[in-house]
Amino acid sequence: MLYDCRSLAERDRGIAAAIEAVKNGELVVLPTDTVYGIGADAFTPYAVTALLNAKGRGRSMPPPVLVGSRHTLDGLVFTLPSIARDLVAAFWPGALTIVVEHSPSLQWDLGDTAGTVAVRMPMHPVALEVLRETGPMAVSSANKTGQPAANTAEEARDQLGYAVRAYLEAGAAPDPVPSTIVDVTGEIPRVLREGAIPLEKLRDVVPDIQGRAA
Repeated sequence: MLYDCRSLAERDRGIAAAIEAVKNGELVVLPTDTVYGIGADAFTPYAVTALLNAKGRGRSMPPPVLVGSRHTLDGLVFTLPSIARDLVAAFWPGALTIVVEHSPSLQWDLGDTAGTVAVRMPMHPVALEVLRETGPMAVSSANKTGQPAANTAEEARDQLGYAVRAYLEAGAAPDPVPSTIVDVTGEIPRVLREGAIPLEKLRDVVPDIQGRAA
């Protein structure tokens, strides 16, 4: 079902429906500050599998994880490099995804991750309200693999249909550019994908960060 979160009453119903769906292991589509995302409980393996199936994607491309607060990140990693903390302090919530080594004790299965996970805290009130109740969610762009990223929940529904339990519509994404992805698992952080945050801004915080071509 699609809920128009631009209406206050429907927003509350939609967020409640999305939270319930995620807790039941079902899929939801929600707005972020970049593009719309299709999400599932990160700690429910069959829900993550359903997400990958809905997108037509295999385990070799595990979804990123969205969190509702900076503090949640500490519970997902074994140790967080100081450089990663500097980047998070500067750009979260926002369009920065960081790749970190996740704690080996976590009971999740996101796919073939090789011990790492891509994490982001989005800057969208609807997404944050959902995440603060559900905890970490596996979230990927709300589209079939190879198709354009959805700029509205309605566009996502056209592609994903009944695979998703709840669609949260908040209008067109204000800045539909993917997040910038930075790998902080090595000694020197490096950009894996150039996106909404340019390299120059990253270098204001971490001067020796490597660009994608480096």
